[in-house]
Amino acid sequence: MSTEPNKNSPTHKLPTHLLREPTPEIQPPTMNKPSLNLLTSTTCPTTSLPKSPDPRNRDTPFFKSAQWTADGTTLLTLTSHPSIQTYVLPSTLLTPPHPPLTPTSTLPLPEPTSTFSPSPYFSLSHPSTQYLLTATTDHPIHLTPIFSPASPPLASFFLIKPETESYLPITSLVWPSPGTHFITGTTNLLALFDISRPDSLCSTPLLRIPTIPSTRHISKGNGIGMRGTVSALGLQPTGAGEGILAAGTWTRWVGLYDIYRSGSVIANFSVKPSADHEAGIKGKGVVQTIWSPCGRYLVVNERGSEGLLVYDVRGTHKLLGWLSGRDGTTNQRLGVDVFPDQNGNGFEVWAGTKNGTVVMYEGVGMNEGETKPTWEWGVNDGESAVGATAMHSSGSVLATCSGSWKVADDDSSDEGSSDDSDSDSEDDSSSGKKPAFVVEETSLKVWSIDASNGAAAQEFEPLEGDVEEKE
Repeated sequence: MSTEPNKNSPTHKLPTHLLREPTPEIQPPTMNKPSLNLLTSTTCPTTSLPKSPDPRNRDTPFFKSAQWTADGTTLLTLTSHPSIQTYVLPSTLLTPPHPPLTPTSTLPLPEPTSTFSPSPYFSLSHPSTQYLLTATTDHPIHLTPIFSPASPPLASFFLIKPETESYLPITSLVWPSPGTHFITGTTNLLALFDISRPDSLCSTPLLRIPTIPSTRHISKGNGIGMRGTVSALGLQPTGAGEGILAAGTWTRWVGLYDIYRSGSVIANFSVKPSADHEAGIKGKGVVQTIWSPCGRYLVVNERGSEGLLVYDVRGTHKLLGWLSGRDGTTNQRLGVDVFPDQNGNGFEVWAGTKNGTVVMYEGVGMNEGETKPTWEWGVNDGESAVGATAMHSSGSVLATCSGSWKVADDDSSDEGSSDDSDSDSEDDSSSGKKPAFVVEETSLKVWSIDASNGAAAQEFEPLEGDVEEKE
């Protein structure tokens, strides 16, 4: 199948500073395999979490994702219960002894979500920067203090469907530096909010950008634009917060938008031909669009895929290559992270798999075609999917979280049934009914990357210097 863009799709020229000749093929230098050394870990706590309305998984939440704050001192995790848990890491993280991780705060969420974002200017030593944006179904977008989850939201933002006056579901959200605006995605729509005026915040979008011309026409866009739920957003790193926005959809489309200047689409294209026919890694919908540190390449991460796609956006939306050997054949979101290559040859991609391993690719962006994993490590017992791999800005520390559901075996014992005192659980236990789902191993782990084997890494230092753990 041809990978040429849809003739009906609006495609404009990219900014001239991105129009460069392809990089000549360079092989990255060979080095010994670095080692991952476990520093500290924790399992997903249940005592501090609210009870789930589903009795089958009431006491068995798992970690879904994890990310670092901007200053590198704190980890934020999303659990399946649902809640957002905050872990403040000590500045002596690399020095023994290593105490286990304990959550500093827990923010219960009213509905499940895959979307939250801490402030891009977060600093552990400045309480005025410690905020979080959350978006859940049938609720406004809330700006909440991270370490005061019981406090009411500082501000609320509304994305409303005019015809029904109902909340549109926020399926993706990005709050980029310098933090004056944030962007949300929903079905066939992008929205830009202004958060730079705390004295008079505007609760409605500053700008709405439909991804198709019309949602009311029977043809739903008539082949123009990209139709579907915007499930992933990634902003190009430019340093000024005005880069190109890459939006991905469950319908396997990617759109590039100049949202800050013209507020319009640059290009949109389907990743299906590239994934299914050219690369052969398949996929079931975009869950993440993440840019290379240099801003030249776009990595597209799909659920149900056996790899990752890498696009060169400096000219057209040409597929540069693909990263194979990453088993992500699950409907669960498995996040990836990028980091500059220590030798200046392209960049690194770190990705979790459904089999409890982390794979790393070096020299991404230097070669066309297939790129196989450079290294692979096991981070759990192999039964649980690795939902997130978050590289610290120093390059010497990696955070991983794992956990997943699976259908209970028919021949499993009744020990898996809940013996909770609630009536629903008692009925299940007395009838011998097995839970529909069980939770595999779930953990949040922080690793040091051993540089003695040839991997160049800096010492772990929070960007704010030595700070005390927040009480």
